[in-house]
Amino acid sequence: MRTRFFADLLTAARSDPNLVLITGDLGFGVVEPFVEACPAQFVNAGVAEQNMTGMAAGMAMAGAKVFTYSIANFPTMRCLEQIRNDVAYHGADVVIVGVGGGLAYGALGMSHHATEDIAVMRAIPGLAVVAPGDPEETGAVLMDLIERGGPAYLRLGKAGERSVHASRPDVARGQAVTLRNGTDVALVSTGAMLPVVVDAADDLDQLGISSTVVSSPWIAPFDESTVRRLASTHRLMVTVEEHSITGGLGGAAAEVLAESGSACPLMRIGVSHKFNSVVGDQGYLREVHGLTRQSISKRVVKRLEDI
Repeated sequence: MRTRFFADLLTAARSDPNLVLITGDLGFGVVEPFVEACPAQFVNAGVAEQNMTGMAAGMAMAGAKVFTYSIANFPTMRCLEQIRNDVAYHGADVVIVGVGGGLAYGALGMSHHATEDIAVMRAIPGLAVVAPGDPEETGAVLMDLIERGGPAYLRLGKAGERSVHASRPDVARGQAVTLRNGTDVALVSTGAMLPVVVDAADDLDQLGISSTVVSSPWIAPFDESTVRRLASTHRLMVTVEEHSITGGLGGAAAEVLAESGSACPLMRIGVSHKFNSVVGDQGYLREVHGLTRQSISKRVVKRLEDI
C-alpha cells in the first residue's frame, strides 16, 4: 500500500504544483523519489508532529493541498489538538497519512502500535477516515482524496500487502466494496486485514459456509446502508480489523445495527481493548490477537453453531 501511495502521489504532484508533502523526519526510503522530483513541494518538519500539522493547516488555507506523513500513531495521537482545532475545524485541505496502521511496527512496542487511531479520528467532526484494504483500493481512495480534498485521515499498511482486487475498484467516498456474495455470514473488513479475510472466507467455503466478503475502506463517512442490507440477508455479521474492537469498524457497525433494531448477531474481531504488552513482528502479533485466517474461520464456525 505504501509503495502505491507514493507512486500515485508523485504522479499527482508532477501535474499539481500546489500539492505538498510534509514528513515527520522518516520514511526516506520511499520519500526520496518524491523529494528528487518535486523538491519545492516537500518539507521535512522534523520530529515535531504538532508543528507539522499546524504548518499543514496554514499552507492549506493559503491554497495548498497538503499531505502529512508519519508512523500511524504519531501524526494522529501526538497532535490530536492540532488536527481537531487547526485542520478539521477550519475544513483545511489536509490529508493526514498514517503508515503501518495496527501492529505493523510490532517489534517496537505499544508506543508504535496504532490500535486506537481509527476510533479517535472518526470522532472528529468533518474528518474523513479511510483505510484501504490493498494496493488497488489505495490508488482508488487516494484519487478521491486528491480530487475532493481533506480534511481526512488515510491509514496505510506497510508490509507489502498483496492485491486482492484484479484492478482498481470503483470506490466512491463513504461506500464499501463487495468482493463476493454469500448467504450465511457477512465478513466485513477494513484496512490491511482484507487479504486475511478473503483467505478465511475460502476456508469457510470449504466447510460449506457461504460467505459474503465486503471491504469497508471508508469508516467516515460510513456505508450504513450496506451494513443494514447485510444484516437483513445473513445469519451473522463479522467485522475484522487490525484495530481495537472499541470504536473502529466494529463500533461503527454496532452503532448502525443498534439503531436499526436488527436481529442479526454481530461479532467483532480485532485487538482487545487493553494495552498490548507483547512485542514481535506483525505476523506474530496477529496470531496473538486471533487475526489469522484460521482463527477467524474457527470463531465464525463456533458462533454460527451457537446461533
